[in-house]
Amino acid sequence: MPLFKHWQSGAFTQAAIWHITEPEAFFTAHTGLQSTKTSPIKRLEHLAGRFLLQLLMPGFPLDRIRISATGKPYLEQEQVYFSISHSYPFAAASVNRKEATGLDVQTLQPKIIRLQHKFLSDEEQALCKNDIELITLAWAAKEAVFKQYGLGAVDFKAHMPLRSMEVREGNAAMNMDFSKGEAIQPIQLQGGIEPGFVWSVTA
Repeated sequence: MPLFKHWQSGAFTQAAIWHITEPEAFFTAHTGLQSTKTSPIKRLEHLAGRFLLQLLMPGFPLDRIRISATGKPYLEQEQVYFSISHSYPFAAASVNRKEATGLDVQTLQPKIIRLQHKFLSDEEQALCKNDIELITLAWAAKEAVFKQYGLGAVDFKAHMPLRSMEVREGNAAMNMDFSKGEAIQPIQLQGGIEPGFVWSVTA
């Protein structure tokens, strides 16, 4: 059972990353769910993310997950917040009983270097030094905050500038000023650079 990583972020968030090597039947048996996704890979990702929710919080009511108009999964009538991400062959999830959480995992794709200008300002591009791992980490950080916000309509360059990114031995600490709304909200994030992929979660 390839649990890649399981850790705590901040005071209340539990998070985990799973390396998917199992067949679809494994996740179906453990979750009791069937995925309606047409792609076999998408079905694996969908089921693996929900499997991780149960791993992080035994008894997680998977059958009560709903999807909002903006695409954010949530629980009805439950004081539990969660986030799911997948980038095959990895799936990730975070759970928080106190406040909204956001998490993202991204495999490294060379094309992100030529696309970075679409989501990074000139200052952020300088921070990332044209490095594929740092650029992807910055993208994952913004995706994590976008998922935590959950209301859609966010400009990744204008509304969520990264102010700092410190990486030591593969572990990252980042600071962002989220400015969608009237006041600027400082956000701290954890992140990691792993072989072939990166992850980020709101602290």
